[in-house]
Amino acid sequence: MFKELNPILHSQLRLAVMSVLKNEQEADFSLLKQKTNSTAGNLSVQIQKLKEAGYIEIKKQFKDNYPQTICKITRNGMTAFENYVSALKAYVNV
Repeated sequence: MFKELNPILHSQLRLAVMSVLKNEQEADFSLLKQKTNSTAGNLSVQIQKLKEAGYIEIKKQFKDNYPQTICKITRNGMTAFENYVSALKAYVNV
């Protein structure tokens, strides 16, 4: 009856990051930090976990001589997010 909830996306911060990326398609580290109200260290760890799961791509570059990290949701990430939301709705609509 109930679908299993994806443990990678079940974390509040990782879910927030995926929600931002779903709407923005890609975002830099500063925007993600601002929108999720996270610390830099915690956000860094969580985006690494999303990358290892194949849900986001991370591109590092320089902008005006400052390092910039860009995160982008992958097709697998979008599918995982949509499946997670669908499973969550099943819990709410019982």
